[in-house]
Amino acid sequence: METTRQNKIARLLQKELSEIFQQQTRNTHGVLISVSTVRISPDLSVARAYLSIFPSEKSAELIKNINDNMKSIRYELGTRVRYQLRIIPELKFFVDDSLDYLEHIDELLHK
Repeated sequence: METTRQNKIARLLQKELSEIFQQQTRNTHGVLISVSTVRISPDLSVARAYLSIFPSEKSAELIKNINDNMKSIRYELGTRVRYQLRIIPELKFFVDDSLDYLEHIDELLHK
C-alpha cells in the first residue's frame, strides 16, 4: 500500500520523466516513449519507471540506451525537481508490455 507522499512523488516523477523523454525523442522520427507508471520505494530512494515504447520492436534497444544514459537522465530530473525533493531517487527503467499483451489476447480471441 503506497502512502500519499509516495503517490505524489510518483506522479511528479512520471510527469517530469515524460517531458524529458518527449524532448529527447523529438529528433527521432517514428519513435514514441511514454511513461506509463512510476512506483517509488517506501524510503523514496528507488523509483521504478515503466516505459511504453512504440514501435515495440525497438523496445529492447531503447531500454538499453536509456539505462546506459541513466546518470544524465537523473541529473536532468534533478534540475527539474530540485525544489520539491531533497534527494533524487535512483532510477530503474522497465518495459511496460501490457499493450502488447492486450493485443496478443485480442488476436487470440478473434481466431
